[in-house]
Amino acid sequence: MTSGVPYAEVIGDPVGHSKSPLIHGFWLEKLGLAGDYRATRVERGDLAAFLAERRRDPLWRGCNVTMPLKEAALPLATRVSEEARLVRATNCLVPAGGGELLAHNTDVDGFREALRSGGALQEPCAGHVATLFSLIGTGGAARAALAELKGAEVTVFGRDEAKAAALSDEFGPGSEIGFASPLDALMAAPSTFDPAFPDCKPNRGEHQRYDHVVVNATSLGMRGCPPLPIRLDRYPANTVVIDMVYDPLDTDLLKEARRLGMIAVDGLVMLIGQAARAFELFYGRPAPRQHDSELRALLTA
Repeated sequence: MTSGVPYAEVIGDPVGHSKSPLIHGFWLEKLGLAGDYRATRVERGDLAAFLAERRRDPLWRGCNVTMPLKEAALPLATRVSEEARLVRATNCLVPAGGGELLAHNTDVDGFREALRSGGALQEPCAGHVATLFSLIGTGGAARAALAELKGAEVTVFGRDEAKAAALSDEFGPGSEIGFASPLDALMAAPSTFDPAFPDCKPNRGEHQRYDHVVVNATSLGMRGCPPLPIRLDRYPANTVVIDMVYDPLDTDLLKEARRLGMIAVDGLVMLIGQAARAFELFYGRPAPRQHDSELRALLTA
């Protein structure tokens, strides 16, 4: 640990598994910045006192917040970004002048980068009607996705259909977010599955009326967890499949997507994307993204 230099950190309990020190340390080294990034275990009951102490340290540049502190940290901030307000959680706290503490949620930025990586934000072709999103999950990661997808046509799938419906209702006013389905609906055959995919045309090209994006915002497929139960073969061949899981990086979901010729976006895209926004908030410099290939290799070594 380097003393006497500006520093940021990731806090949580546990926190030893976090890849944030590796990511931020890599960028600090590439930019030649005098700075440090560390991992600090903080229990929920100690969070308020910890943040009060850190705010008195002129070298502290902020912290990433991981589980189980993301929701508990939000009311301790003096100002909350729109993204953090929508997600109801913060993953990034940054001190500001006058003793203020700003709460951000850069998971929204990370999800936006995953969409961009998969081409889901490209201009639609002629004859395009809508991009239809199948969002799987009802937790914080799903909320981050919905914060970015306001105004899009989204079906939320969850093990608890009532929770999925509540999430759809919350984000739905003024948008097309409003469908909710149980998780087992993902296994329905194309001929029987309905609610949000009318008149889908599976062919590629300028006459395709509906584009499709599948987003896994659950732990299903993570190491030690069962795979996500879904029939991807009922989606068009150019569907974008985004998996937020990054351990393992090559999940069964993404393997199946590639087998079907779909566009597969892995969990490191979102992880690096959210970290890049946090890095800029902490150190005042954009992350050196030209080194992403090297960073991905380091993270998967």
